[in-house]
Amino acid sequence: MGTPSPKRLFARSAAKAQAKSGAPASRLRKGLIATGAAVVVVALAVTGVTAANSSSDSAGPGNGDKKDLKIAVFNGWPEGEAASYLWKNILEDQGYNVDLEYADAGTAYIGLSAGDYDLVLDSWLPTTHQAYMEKYGDKLVDLGSWNEDAANFIAVNADAPIDSLEELAANADLFDNRIVGIEPGAGLTDATEQNAIPQYGLGGMDFVTSSTPAMLSELKAAMDSGENIAVTLWAPHWAYDEFDLKNLADPKGALGTTESIHSIGSLSFEKDFPVLSGWIKDFKLDSDKLYGLENVMFNGDAAGAGDYDPIVKKWMVENKDYVAELTD
Repeated sequence: MGTPSPKRLFARSAAKAQAKSGAPASRLRKGLIATGAAVVVVALAVTGVTAANSSSDSAGPGNGDKKDLKIAVFNGWPEGEAASYLWKNILEDQGYNVDLEYADAGTAYIGLSAGDYDLVLDSWLPTTHQAYMEKYGDKLVDLGSWNEDAANFIAVNADAPIDSLEELAANADLFDNRIVGIEPGAGLTDATEQNAIPQYGLGGMDFVTSSTPAMLSELKAAMDSGENIAVTLWAPHWAYDEFDLKNLADPKGALGTTESIHSIGSLSFEKDFPVLSGWIKDFKLDSDKLYGLENVMFNGDAAGAGDYDPIVKKWMVENKDYVAELTD
């Protein structure tokens, strides 16, 4: 995916409000005796509720872990969204309270290092997010990788007559002399402009950038009409499950090497969640399963409704054996 720039734009905000009210002193004096008993009863009830809530919070899911978990989700990174929603639904079934909070990658790492978040499931290493790990790594815990196929590509329709970026310039006319990109500020866009285009002599082609949704729209239109198309894309991505694509070979390594997707915890994560830490360390999700999950979340019949939980729950039922293994 390149640098931590959003590919699909999501936004999430929260607001909290408090209200205060009062009454004239004469009214308070008049009602003091009449309300005294009620105040005592209410106070006792509140004390009981507070104690019960405190007991519930400390009890957690009954395995020694804390109950409340906050996961930071990078804006616009579908593989991270898929993994986060998967674990949210798994853990809620286990008795945890899970809050997913969207943030840009930089904000997420800062919050994770400060203990404001407990977990991130979408850290690309050793390249894309290495700068954040170098800056905040002494306040973070690397819980291991769950996918080994993270990489940036220029992809084409599978029946295109070329297989390598070295062939693209000579066959530019077959692709309408265009490479369709994503957001101008994305790391993949930068790698294409600064590395792939000059290294493979693609300067004569139009490199069109706008947004990931726009790229996917053009990709779908070309695939539906049977036309050749070249797009900037990254793996894992649901487009590989939806469309018959191939990645053009990059023998010069212009778009970078294959990376791993890591889970990163706060410094206290293993202490606060000893059982969950073990599950996350053992977590693996291969690209085929991930593509399938992403596809139903972002491109299926129920996609676009904004509520991924029922979609993920249905996927979990269809993949119950795999899901059961994650918490064995």
